[in-house]
Amino acid sequence: MDYSPLISVIIPTYNAERFIIETLTSVINQSYTHWECIIIDDGSTDSTKEIIDEYCKADNRIKYYYQKNSGPSVARNVGVKIALGEYIQFLDSDDVLLPERFEILL
Repeated sequence: MDYSPLISVIIPTYNAERFIIETLTSVINQSYTHWECIIIDDGSTDSTKEIIDEYCKADNRIKYYYQKNSGPSVARNVGVKIALGEYIQFLDSDDVLLPERFEILL
């Protein structure tokens, strides 16, 4: 039996409507597929939530949580508490991952 640890991707986000599609696409396109994506919305006032909702509907590995604006450090800590994975990958909402990122790390 192959060992496939779960990777928890934690994305703190705030008003990221311009970037979040590319960020989430880079997670979805990973060659290693045993991951969960935890998005902590830090009080966005733009259409970030609506965009993320579409991704959540399409892929049950993506989870959305909202919090009152408290800053990215608090959002990351909330994500760590929620995460189920053996490994944590922090990802800012305006960054992307190369497709083999998780395979290389493991």
